[in-house]
Amino acid sequence: MKAYVAGVGMTRFEKPETRDWQYWDMVREAGSAALADAGITYAEVEQVPVGYCFQPSTAGQRAAYELGLTGVPVYNVNNNCATGSSALMLARQFVEGGVADCVLALGFEKMKRGALGGGADGGDFSTSPVARHYGVMAARHGFEMSPPTAQIFGDAAREHMEKYGTTEAQLAAVAAKNHRHSANNPYAQFQDVYGVDEILAARVVHRPLTKLQCSPTSDGAAAAVVVSERFVERHEPADKAVEIVAQAMTTDTEESFASGSCVDVVGQPMSREAARQVYERSGLGIDDVDVVELHDCFSINELLTYEALGMCEAGESGKLVESGATTYGGRWVVNPSGGLISKGHPLGATGIAQVAELVWQLRGEAGPRQVPGARVGLAHNIGLGGAAVVTLLRAAG
Repeated sequence: MKAYVAGVGMTRFEKPETRDWQYWDMVREAGSAALADAGITYAEVEQVPVGYCFQPSTAGQRAAYELGLTGVPVYNVNNNCATGSSALMLARQFVEGGVADCVLALGFEKMKRGALGGGADGGDFSTSPVARHYGVMAARHGFEMSPPTAQIFGDAAREHMEKYGTTEAQLAAVAAKNHRHSANNPYAQFQDVYGVDEILAARVVHRPLTKLQCSPTSDGAAAAVVVSERFVERHEPADKAVEIVAQAMTTDTEESFASGSCVDVVGQPMSREAARQVYERSGLGIDDVDVVELHDCFSINELLTYEALGMCEAGESGKLVESGATTYGGRWVVNPSGGLISKGHPLGATGIAQVAELVWQLRGEAGPRQVPGARVGLAHNIGLGGAAVVTLLRAAG
């Protein structure tokens, strides 16, 4: 059975502690918007997977109850930065498996200011779920006093630069592109435009990554209504529902750790395999894709993901972004929303927000950031620890 996204909604992503709201307020706003977009009420929803990382157990229920008290199953999902797409994947599986005709996927986060930690309990990395990942990093690069997540991705950038000659300017070009895109996104946390030189001159977080190449902590929520083909036939205008053509999740394998490379530890092999599965299942390839929302938690990860998705050969990603191939007028438009770097990154909401952006793009509803003629979109969401989810979407008709 096919699955479709019938409605999407999201809040604006905000800097933590700047808006007087709670996580359930965020979900009420995003969820109500998605239901209205689908033209349904909460009473028609049969299952509710809810993604978040930093709230206690059953926070999913507390949030979903703002939309209605109908007694439907609510599932609390936590998969690090891939949490939102993991909730969406559960929704799709419920629909494709015939368990439900209408599922509401929710994702939210209410975060603290400052850099993320490394998943350690009280600073003891031996207890961290990502202890193996940081162990690989430390064995090759040592351990510095910079924020752990920036450190492991920054070390991946150093390796890429050493191996392929990737330049700091090419890394900064990723951030410049995404900051430029976000200027047209009213949901984005940041809407300031920066040039490559300004990005390079910003405060260094972990060499070679400057602050403007790092995604911020954020508050916000996103929602998607996932429905079956028969539900679409009963409810949806034919040109509104967006098909989930294929979706795949992968986790770490031996390849992630065997090389001792941070490029592998931060997830490039997972992303490559998830993309391969999606292309195989759909019969489509990267050349069929028009618009991409990918996980640019740090500028280097956008470059690594270009290679994992097959947009270029290994080591060619710096040249690809520098050429203009991944912005308006190029071969693809990558992160028209501004991506995580500029739109923001409330962990539980990110994967669903990516799909919301693609749904608007494929419907032709993205306003000044619209990708002309967009028919096929790809979302990529990854979490250290690890999980990678790739979702391929296609416009109706």
